[in-house]
Amino acid sequence: MTDELPDGLPELRASDADREQVSEVLRDALAEGRLDMEEFEERLEATYKARTYKELAPITRDLPAPGVTPPAPTVSMVKGPAAETGSWADRIVGSESCTSQWGVAIMSGFERKGRWTVPRKFNAFAFWGGGVIDLREANFANGEVIVNCVAIMGGMSVIVPPGVEVVVRGIGVMGGFDHREEGVQGDPGAPRVVVTGFAFWGGVGVERKVTKAERLRQKEERRLEKLERKAARQEELEESRRRALEGSGSGDLDHRDSLDEARSIHRAAMDQHRELMREKRRERRDDRRDRDRD
Repeated sequence: MTDELPDGLPELRASDADREQVSEVLRDALAEGRLDMEEFEERLEATYKARTYKELAPITRDLPAPGVTPPAPTVSMVKGPAAETGSWADRIVGSESCTSQWGVAIMSGFERKGRWTVPRKFNAFAFWGGGVIDLREANFANGEVIVNCVAIMGGMSVIVPPGVEVVVRGIGVMGGFDHREEGVQGDPGAPRVVVTGFAFWGGVGVERKVTKAERLRQKEERRLEKLERKAARQEELEESRRRALEGSGSGDLDHRDSLDEARSIHRAAMDQHRELMREKRRERRDDRRDRDRD
């Protein structure tokens, strides 16, 4: 679809497939940093509310088309493969010009998160306070980085993305270091994060999380799978009804067979309803879990 739509096309009704192609472009733009989370959510909501091509066209007008080198003024409605971005080789920058070398919290807190460069050794100190060291969107100065945490009557949380190898070497006295993420093999070319330090009446937690953008992508994938299952069940139900009507009209089925077929259709409809309710409950649980993670 282009900015100048052919006569009659602007008022043409858009299909679910058209809206999914636009939402795919928006998800790619979010992952590449072209849209922030607020813009992504606004445009995604507008996409699913759109009814015509005229309403869809402005949503991606300022975004590059999938597989096209920017700048690109328009987005094609033909879904194409998105270019791979954010590989581990790109994120290991081999430079000491880092965003931050340390973090301190004394009866307070600190956060290092978002797009920043982790030095070869990052030092963190917390006294009656806490800190969050989030590496999910970070670059790395070296293939192996050390996160040195000293927690005195306080706590720290080190968050790493999937694919990163984690080694924990910290010492705890009336406190401790979280070792649950150790032993998970890293992706080829991924950095190695060594968590070391000392905890006294405090603790250092290590957890592995995906980014919010990736969670949204996974949520969209689950939603599409749910729509596909719903369409398949609806098609099966319609086929059962069609067979029942054909059999009733042709006289091939006797009265008992017709009743059995009607009961089968009713059971299929009830099964579909129960499955939809289960999916809604799962979706609500997933939403609550995502909010808790944030």
